[in-house]
Amino acid sequence: MHAPAHLPHAPAVPRLALEAAVRRIGQVIKDKEEIVRLAMIGYLAGGHVLLEDVPGVGKTTLARALARAVGGSFHRIQLTADLLPADILGAQIVDRASGTLTFKKGPIFANVVLADELNRATPRTQSGLLEAMAERSVSVDGVTHALPRPFMVIATQNPTEHHGVYPLPESQLDRFLIRSSIGYPGEEAELRLLTSGRADRERDQVLEIEPALSADHVLALMAAVDEVVLGDEVASYLQAIVRATRQARELETGVSTRGAILFARAARAAALLGGREFVTPDDIARLAVPVCAHRVVVRGSRRAGRVEAEAILHGITATVRVPA
Repeated sequence: MHAPAHLPHAPAVPRLALEAAVRRIGQVIKDKEEIVRLAMIGYLAGGHVLLEDVPGVGKTTLARALARAVGGSFHRIQLTADLLPADILGAQIVDRASGTLTFKKGPIFANVVLADELNRATPRTQSGLLEAMAERSVSVDGVTHALPRPFMVIATQNPTEHHGVYPLPESQLDRFLIRSSIGYPGEEAELRLLTSGRADRERDQVLEIEPALSADHVLALMAAVDEVVLGDEVASYLQAIVRATRQARELETGVSTRGAILFARAARAAALLGGREFVTPDDIARLAVPVCAHRVVVRGSRRAGRVEAEAILHGITATVRVPA
């Protein structure tokens, strides 16, 4: 994967460190440049990423590799039907020595959190997690506890046709900046895994990743995202795609204004990752599906699959005029 050699508005160290971070993730998540790019865009934009995929294709590896490369703490939460919100967020416990109540932080207190199989948790637990993601804090017994900065959740969910799942409502899906999938590895990459002779080689490779960034570096890069220019013509192109989703006959609900704002921020992060100080139409076109497809409702089927919604977004993007 080729990372940028220059980033606008950012000190030299974060510029070079981001390049190294992207390269190191790509050495573990081989032949999946686009999903590595999307994960890093989500992190720089301060958003969360939802991966919908079959089990065993490297979702956990991606999250761990990202956390290692950006020098962040990492926690994995395995979502199950019997998990309670307190198991994720934390709870007040009695300190036996002093007899006082002490807040015990839950696993959501990390820079990168993998919420594995989110749609296996009950709606109550899903809601608690997603509220913390939106507020970037946890409130217990009237006391608010700020989550670490930077903070990002990479959630995974099984396809809705799998048994024992609680599909996320549209209002909850909207909490994620990006939805995508990793997919099966390419033929050559899978063959390398089969012939490596070690089932845990991927895990070892992740542990070998040297952090390229610090929290301060990431925060500086996130601030630089705000300075990336979204010109009038490109902004109008983004708006035209958003408005087309609201007018499409195949869609019952299009992208909201909040969704459009997040779309613009993701595009700015993509430009920064590309080493540019301005957003291009290509940034918009490449992000339209992963940023917008989960924010629309397909007419006549509120539970239409990801593939159907993405196909409609691809069609919309292909028909909207691209500025010269």
